Amino acid sequence: MMARAELAGSALCFGLMAILARKLTLPGMGFTAGHLSVLRFLVGILLSLAAFGLIPGLYRPSNYRLLVTRGLSGGAVVALYFYALAHIPAGEAGILYNMFPVIAVALSLVVFKERPTIHLWLAILAASLGVVLVLGQGHAGLAFGRGELAALAAAVFAALSANAIRAVRHTDNASTIYFFFCLAGLPVVLPFALTALPGGLLPWALAILMSLLAYGGQILMSRAYGTLSVAEAAVWLQLLPIVQYLMAVPLLGERVTGPGLGGVLLTVVAVAYGTVLGSRGRA
Repeated sequence: MMARAELAGSALCFGLMAILARKLTLPGMGFTAGHLSVLRFLVGILLSLAAFGLIPGLYRPSNYRLLVTRGLSGGAVVALYFYALAHIPAGEAGILYNMFPVIAVALSLVVFKERPTIHLWLAILAASLGVVLVLGQGHAGLAFGRGELAALAAAVFAALSANAIRAVRHTDNASTIYFFFCLAGLPVVLPFALTALPGGLLPWALAILMSLLAYGGQILMSRAYGTLSVAEAAVWLQLLPIVQYLMAVPLLGERVTGPGLGGVLLTVVAVAYGTVLGSRGRA
């Protein structure tokens, strides 16, 4: 039960992070996707070092190959997703990026020999449909430009990262995984942050808050992947775009629609259904 609560908390953190990232890349705020990516990793490194200093034995790297692999793929996710948020509405970016749990489930069938039940497949399908209703706002389709392609590419790398986290959690704790995520991901995003930094107290305060939310979301997700299968985690991760949609109404002024509210209800029901009936051991 704790792992599911951690994924719900992770969804809240990441949803707020995405909204702030979208806001900070709007005209007048001055941040680029590259700036936010680098800041997120630098804050993560500093917080991790502080935690390692305060808690003896917390830093325990073991599987360096997987830790670095997860960091490199995570760096690509951050750069691509922030780029998408800077160029297309948060709803469009969310719906395309949120394909990653389904891709991660498909990969887990090969990597971990996991056997999702028919209940889990139905829950993933229903939750994904709910997400389409919420973030699609009832529109017939999405046009594909640079931002949409970036969000879709971020989903592929996020699926790789999810399976890497699941694998490395057998040998390494969540804090160590996050530290390598930031350390190995920083060189990936650094070339995209070579333009002049913005000024102003408010933009920087929001950018640091965004980085702290990213830290909390990543730690909670890494902890949860140590307990849940990739398939069950995929169901719970459908909460992420729902949180993003609901928070965007007061914070970004986005409107609520009938299909959107229906999607919220459908996703919540699907998450409950998948959690209650979807568990089964690995092969």
